[in-house]
Amino acid sequence: MNYEEALQFIHGTLKFGSKLGLQNITELLNRLGNPHMAFPSVHVAGTNGKGSVTAMTANILYKAGYKVGMFISPYLERFTERIQVNFQEIPRDDLARLTGLVKTKIGEMVRDGYHHPTEFEVVTALGFLYFAEQKIDIAVVEVGLGGRLDATNVIHPLVSVITSISYDHMDILGNTLKEIAFEKGGIIKPGVPVVSSPQAEEAAKVLEELARKRNAPYYPVFAEQIRERFSSFREQRFDFRYGEKAYENIGIHLPGRHQMLNAACALTCITVLKELGFGIDDSAVRSGMDTTVWPGRLEMIREKPAVILDGAHNPSGAQTLADAVRLYFPGKKIHLILGVFRDKDVDGVVKILCSVAAEVTATMSDGPRATNASELAEIVRKYHSRVEIRPDLREAITAVMGRLAEEGTDDDILVISGSLHLIGEARTILLENLYGWSQWNH
Repeated sequence: MNYEEALQFIHGTLKFGSKLGLQNITELLNRLGNPHMAFPSVHVAGTNGKGSVTAMTANILYKAGYKVGMFISPYLERFTERIQVNFQEIPRDDLARLTGLVKTKIGEMVRDGYHHPTEFEVVTALGFLYFAEQKIDIAVVEVGLGGRLDATNVIHPLVSVITSISYDHMDILGNTLKEIAFEKGGIIKPGVPVVSSPQAEEAAKVLEELARKRNAPYYPVFAEQIRERFSSFREQRFDFRYGEKAYENIGIHLPGRHQMLNAACALTCITVLKELGFGIDDSAVRSGMDTTVWPGRLEMIREKPAVILDGAHNPSGAQTLADAVRLYFPGKKIHLILGVFRDKDVDGVVKILCSVAAEVTATMSDGPRATNASELAEIVRKYHSRVEIRPDLREAITAVMGRLAEEGTDDDILVISGSLHLIGEARTILLENLYGWSQWNH
């Protein structure tokens, strides 16, 4: 099996849908020798901020000298982004080889009467197999959806981390913050310390109760523990104190004040790991925070004119983006290219982002979940009068960048937002060598 054949097999499992539950993944991992038991881990759930906290935590551990696995979902540009060791993506040959092994075990499962594993279950098994094979020191594992019934919840971590909880995937996780928090809090294990980002009161109560019932030490983070020193789009500096531990003048290069909250959550997780015996000195903490990058989240990919990518795929994420635009670019003219998955709160995302846009171009990603560009434009028109429809993303970027090259000023900013799938496609278009910037700079 080569890489292309492996991807074909993995993506072909989409037809089996998304079945929440641990029976199938448990059986598959058992037939693979239970690779998830070969390494300690940190488990990260939540609605927003999971990826940033995962990256920060993993980078600090890496800077401290540990061999670190990182499992993320979804990917932006390459499938191999999902499985990394020391921030190096799984080699294509290794992915192909391990997929062949997983495929064989799945065939045996199906013959024995089990349901065929879903795509995410397959990817989870591949990640754990690779981590075990690489003999990592620790993995930082991001859930795919929810927590309680997520395939990654087979691990028994050293620390469970729950980032900010808001409304998303309501058709699966529930219609209230209480219900969603219960699903996210499903990663809390008996006796395992749990770190929580600042939460709405309704969600916080659920997590606190789950931790109490499972005798899990609870480490909530509060915004009041953070003292901002400096904030710009390029750099933020802050102090953070948790109990007796003080982190002073920590620098991060992820924009948005929400990232200071994410950083505080990661720092608390690191504090707990240190209490469990991990050797992590302050220089590793500072270096890990200072060098963490997270593409596609308030990422400035070009300066003049400024082009910003952000996967604001739910109302909470959209509000974070809108707040950041107002904070960092007051008085600037925002040109918004927008594409949203139809299974999201499209109206909620559109309403918020239209509030900061001077004009909107409705587009769509290449995938079955994308909202049709014309349908998206109709929703946009409820909140904004200047709407252009360009279904093809490349065409949309070319058209807007062309206008900015001919008519724009330094006050014009292009923001591309919506689904992470769209952001991944946009990033590839913008960075590919053959496409270049010259056609927009005449």
